[in-house]
Amino acid sequence: MKNLTIVLAGLVLAAGTTYSQVKFQVGGGLGLVSPTGDMGGTTIDYYNGQKFGLSTGFTLFGKARLGLLGFNIVGELSYSALNNDGNSEPGRGSVKVSQSILALKAGPEFQLNIPASPITPYLGVQLALNRFSGETTFQGVSKVPSATYSVESASRFGVAFNGGVLIGIGGITLDVNLAYNLLNVGGRSFTDLNPSQRERIDSYLALNDARDPLYEPGDDKNFIVAERSMSSFQFVVGVMFGI
Repeated sequence: MKNLTIVLAGLVLAAGTTYSQVKFQVGGGLGLVSPTGDMGGTTIDYYNGQKFGLSTGFTLFGKARLGLLGFNIVGELSYSALNNDGNSEPGRGSVKVSQSILALKAGPEFQLNIPASPITPYLGVQLALNRFSGETTFQGVSKVPSATYSVESASRFGVAFNGGVLIGIGGITLDVNLAYNLLNVGGRSFTDLNPSQRERIDSYLALNDARDPLYEPGDDKNFIVAERSMSSFQFVVGVMFGI
C-alpha cells in the first residue's frame, strides 16, 4: 500500500509539472482505424447478421488539451470512415458496406514529465458520444433486392482508452496516439423500420446492434440472434499548437 501511494504521488507531481509548462493546446491530425470484435469480419458475416463486416479505414480529428489541477482535460472531435466489399455467400452475391462515425470525446489525461527531454508520455480515458451512419449495396444477392440502401443514423455511448507521446519540435508539439475504442457500450437497440411487413432487407436499414426481438431459428427475415459489440484500434498522428 505504501509503495502504491508513492507511485500515485509521483504521477500527480509529474502531471503538475507538465501543467506548469503547457496550459492549453489545440490541433488536429489523421490516422488509421481498424475494426475489432463484431465491427470487423467479412461481408458474409454481415449478410448473416453476425458482424458488421468492415475493414481498416481512415480517421481525421481535432483536439484541445487544457491543463487543470495537476492533470489535463482533453476534448476531441473525430470522423472515421470504414468500408468493405465481397460476397454475400461463398462464391455468389456482391455486398458493399460502408460506415462513418462522428465521435465527440472528453476525459482526463495524465502526463509523465521527463526532465530535459522533449518527449512526454501520457495515458488517458475518455467518454464518447458516437454517431453512426452509412450505406449498403446489394447486387445479385438472394432474398434481398439489388440496390444501394442508406442506413439510418444512430447514436451510441462509448469509452476510449488511449496512450501516446508528445514530442516538442520548435514551437509545435507532435502528438502520437494509440487508442482502443469501445463504441457502443450504451444505447444498443434493434430498430424495425417496417413493422407492418417485415422483409429481410429491413434488418440492414438501421445499425441494429441488439438482438432482433422476433428472432426464431431458421427465420430468413429475423436473423440477428445476439447483440453485437463494436470496437476499434485507432492510430493517429497530430500537430498541437500552444496558446
